[in-house]
Amino acid sequence: MTNAPLSSSMVILDRTHESESKSILYAFALEELLCRSIGKTAPPVLHIWRHPRAFVMGLRDSRLPEAALANKWLLEQGYDTAVRNSGGAAVPLDLGVVNVSLLLPKEAGDMEHRKDFELMVALIRELMSKLTDRIDQGEIMGSFCPGEFDLSVGGRKFCGIAQRRQQRALSVQAFIIVEGEGEAKASLARGFYERAAGSADPNDYPAVAPGSMASLAECLNIPLTAEQFTENLIEMLSTRGMQVKGSDAIPGYPDEGQIADMVELMRERYAIKQ
Repeated sequence: MTNAPLSSSMVILDRTHESESKSILYAFALEELLCRSIGKTAPPVLHIWRHPRAFVMGLRDSRLPEAALANKWLLEQGYDTAVRNSGGAAVPLDLGVVNVSLLLPKEAGDMEHRKDFELMVALIRELMSKLTDRIDQGEIMGSFCPGEFDLSVGGRKFCGIAQRRQQRALSVQAFIIVEGEGEAKASLARGFYERAAGSADPNDYPAVAPGSMASLAECLNIPLTAEQFTENLIEMLSTRGMQVKGSDAIPGYPDEGQIADMVELMRERYAIKQ
């Protein structure tokens, strides 16, 4: 199961050009439904997507004392907000951030999650190998959505990885800040926590520090766009026999009504407590 991303049976679902009118929860609802089909009718999927202006919270973020107030502040600035059901903490998204998810079958009872994180790390390292061999893995203190599988260059984080596991499938989700200013995103996350924390213990949320986040373009000091990154990823995977397929060519792909229903279910289930 663990070598599924290396297999030509995996299909590439590139949704990076259809982000404008979709709710931020659309991608998470789609992955939730696809994972229910993987191992039955759907093949393993590598899902690539973007969103123009969103702020995705983790479950712990949504439970902070003043999370509703902070959410209102984000909405007033035109951010689409949501709480995701995978691990990790808050992440700001824009079109400079490429989201890559590995949707894989898993054996029932498989509790060893590290190997799945490591698959994503290996994929990103391989993709970037022509540009740099200086990608480090390990938690970056002061970053937003900090974790053991943070990816960084020179101490500045450009990628975080989270995971969602179902009984027979899982999704490994990476946000990759390809272009733009990492500090601007860190500042937004810091503003969210300043408003959301209230009386919470400081250990209950990340202390987002200046200088902790950067885009790949900033880290490597090169011109690099999200479109180029996506093209390079697809080209690399194509050499392994993987093909880009539309929704109508993927067995078990949910219809728009099913996705809309899942969006509403997730919105209700993970709503911020007022």
